[in-house]
Amino acid sequence: MKKLIYPFLAALILLTSATMAISTTDYKVTEGFSIAFDSKDPSGIFQKLTGNVKFDESDLENSQFNFTIDVSSISTGNGMKNKKAMTAEWFDQPNHPTIKFKSSKVEKIEKGYYIHGKLNMKGVERFRKIPAEIKSSGDGLKLTGVFWVERTHYKIGKPGGAVPEKLKITYSIPLSKK
Repeated sequence: MKKLIYPFLAALILLTSATMAISTTDYKVTEGFSIAFDSKDPSGIFQKLTGNVKFDESDLENSQFNFTIDVSSISTGNGMKNKKAMTAEWFDQPNHPTIKFKSSKVEKIEKGYYIHGKLNMKGVERFRKIPAEIKSSGDGLKLTGVFWVERTHYKIGKPGGAVPEKLKITYSIPLSKK
């Protein structure tokens, strides 16, 4: 009888752990997002963002955040600045049309989360720990947060000059279930 119980228990544990690994919910970016950058000059927004998220606050180990911004969707409120941003000196849009973020870990902190991952801009990939508030919003979620990017770490523009080294990034991303 004991010989039958052990395989049964092993199968039950395997099924339970498989169910737990699939417990994360799949989400996608919906309309109404905001990705804004701010400095003394320039400031603006990106108007095209796509992304996929797997998230369950009780299963952070299997949570994932993947976002892509279309560089050509930049809007500074000035057409000449928008065109300049596409040049090789700045974002080099023909060769690097997107900005990407892919998470590697999600960490619960006192006031929200840190989403650890790689931010890739202009072909330069750097590790980032991005603070986020994640709140339920209807049938989905809403991510909000603020962080800073040092543009020259990503070879965006030249050091010095009129454009500050650090730009403040403020985001609000609504997500709906897939």
